[in-house]
Amino acid sequence: MEDSKIIKEINVYAVATDPVYMGTGGYTIGRVDNTIVRDPTTKIPKIPGSSLAGTWRYYVALKLFGFWKEKIEKLKEEDEKFNEFKEKLKGIGEIEDTKIDSLNKDELKTTSLKDFLLSLFEELGLKIEKNGNKKNGKLEKQKKIFEKLYEVFNSELENKWFAFEGNRYAGIKCAGQDDKPNIDYESAKDEKTGHCGRCIVCKAFGFSKKDVSWQGLVYFSDLNILFFPVYTRFGVKWITSKRILEDAGIKCNDAPKNNDEVLTKKGDEEHINLGWLYLKVRNSHNLNDNAIPKIDGIEIKAEDIIIVPDDLISQIINSNLEVRTSVSIDPITGTAKEGALFTSEAIPRGTIFYGKIRIFDKKPFEEINDDKTNKLKPLPTFKMIKDALKDSKIFFETLGIGGMTTRGFGRLKIELFDEN
Repeated sequence: MEDSKIIKEINVYAVATDPVYMGTGGYTIGRVDNTIVRDPTTKIPKIPGSSLAGTWRYYVALKLFGFWKEKIEKLKEEDEKFNEFKEKLKGIGEIEDTKIDSLNKDELKTTSLKDFLLSLFEELGLKIEKNGNKKNGKLEKQKKIFEKLYEVFNSELENKWFAFEGNRYAGIKCAGQDDKPNIDYESAKDEKTGHCGRCIVCKAFGFSKKDVSWQGLVYFSDLNILFFPVYTRFGVKWITSKRILEDAGIKCNDAPKNNDEVLTKKGDEEHINLGWLYLKVRNSHNLNDNAIPKIDGIEIKAEDIIIVPDDLISQIINSNLEVRTSVSIDPITGTAKEGALFTSEAIPRGTIFYGKIRIFDKKPFEEINDDKTNKLKPLPTFKMIKDALKDSKIFFETLGIGGMTTRGFGRLKIELFDEN
């Protein structure tokens, strides 16, 4: 198999609509108390891939839960849809029609797809056994019931990833840290907490159980700064450098020759200030508007881009970070706490980031016959995972990423583009 067929790469571009605080986890002595994560080589701030992966995992689970909760509530509210669902259940066979006819929709849980199906199985006499016994065919009937539920909403399911077979085991704990990693894989599907190991969240982002570990199918790079906003006498401009542009796959034919020179689109400004630095404009750069990623609602033109020396860009970025001063509040008096003043730095709003997501499509591995691979069938496709990421990225625009999101930090707008 060729790598190009089983590994797909997606370009990620993001713009900060709020300052972004990716803390280092402690206080330091220096310009500010709460510092942010930086690349160890360039000292330029970034959003770590681990933070992006963990947050995105939560948002995929949130989107999955919200979708099925809405559909199940709709099923219970509309008699016509519920009756259609009951008629489809009668086609499964080996389930008594009298039990199906007597189903009381008010007694069925709606908190999640998993809870709804568990309560439905109990009402139909298909209660799950802890030992996962398949001899009585209960697990096969459960799968067929899920398929019938999918058929009822088939016309409304624009994205097939919601209907991935393993999603019927999904719980909200599939999004966070596994609190039951020491149980075996077969028992995980019946637990109310911990990773189920079967839904698209667990399959895409990975999980680990006592007897089975799964690396996952999605690989996240860091989100690095592509264009950084700086105040000038001509208004806000976005700085970058030749090395950063080339790392992001943007062709740049020219670069400043000296550390006191910059390139602008016009090239006739003579001098320009970037924060507290006053630099000479050598000539114009060759970037055009097509070279700048298009992010919904955000438009930056080539005339707003300034190319600075590679040796100087770290200094300019770190000198123009947002620094916010805060004070702890005394819960008793409701006023400022004595001696509790602290400062935090953040990547300012308007910063544009770039990164990569690689999706490993392991569907061809389903043909391999070994115990581990058989346990993990079925696997989600590349399209399912890509659609899940696209549908859930909306939460970055509201809930954000990183620390202090309740204090006005962290919101991003994200766009995904195919490799070409």
